[in-house]
Amino acid sequence: MQEFAHTLVTTKMGTVAMVWQETAAGPQVLRIFLPQEERAARQAVSATYPGAEHRHCAQVDELGSALQRFLRGEEIRLPLGLLALDHCSPFQKSVLLADWQIPRGWVSTYGAIARRVGRPGAARAVGRALACNRFPLVIPCHRVVASDRTLGGFQGGLAIKRALLELEGVPFDGNGRVLAQRVYR
Repeated sequence: MQEFAHTLVTTKMGTVAMVWQETAAGPQVLRIFLPQEERAARQAVSATYPGAEHRHCAQVDELGSALQRFLRGEEIRLPLGLLALDHCSPFQKSVLLADWQIPRGWVSTYGAIARRVGRPGAARAVGRALACNRFPLVIPCHRVVASDRTLGGFQGGLAIKRALLELEGVPFDGNGRVLAQRVYR
């Protein structure tokens, strides 16, 4: 039986939970839970990883500190090194890595990501891959919007997606559409 641990990170948006486990190569983060309106990150950990112990680990705590700085608005590129990307399908991994390339303050579209991963016309599949992103914030799926510049979806809720984009300086029009001045293709 695999033993899971979790670390809680207090941010201005609420508590973020990271579930991780020790491996021969060191700790690997399996999932990051965002605070959601209806369900706290702590409850999501209990429901998804029953028995996960609350523990600390220097590398995971360092990632937690980086998440705190990111959510305070610091310009920081969150590292991929601890993420258990091998738990993703090859297609999802390619989508997540393409998404990770989107710079802070920029947006991309589901269709543009599909083209970047060599699957033009697979915008919906990209949306599904991002909807199942186990590593939100580190993999900045909040930076991907629909082709009409509406927000699309986000597992943390659209209010958090908009707040994250605004934190990064992305402007919106009066109808809630992204004013895409910087679009990453």
